Amino acid sequence: MTSLLLFGATEGGLFDFDATLPLMAVQVVLLTFILNALFFKPVGRVVEEREGYVLTSRAEAKKKLAEVEKLEEDLREQLKEARQASQKLINDAEQDSDKLYREALALANSEANASREEARREIDSQKESALNQLKADAEKLGDLIVERLLAAQ
Repeated sequence: MTSLLLFGATEGGLFDFDATLPLMAVQVVLLTFILNALFFKPVGRVVEEREGYVLTSRAEAKKKLAEVEKLEEDLREQLKEARQASQKLINDAEQDSDKLYREALALANSEANASREEARREIDSQKESALNQLKADAEKLGDLIVERLLAAQ
């Protein structure tokens, strides 16, 4: 201790180099090891596990998001194809109904023309027979008048 007094240190001062300094150093090192073993390593392990869980969860979420986006795109494409198919089906049905309408109209017109032609022929036939009957009756009447005039003379 006397050698320390030579350097200007007094006993019980700020830098008292007795057995307490190494004891305090040992206590700090020992406390560091104990805290490291009891608190810091388990907490560090939990933090690392949590970080790993977050990273894997994030990677899985990105993967699932990519799958969802792919499925969404596939569904949009299927919907587009279904709309096109239904539009084509509607157009085909409209064309078929228009074709059937035109065919039915043409058939009705041809039947009406045939019926009108048949009626015209029947009227002409009846007219011809009426004219023939009228001529025959006129000839009979003419003959009867001639007979009566000749008989009256």
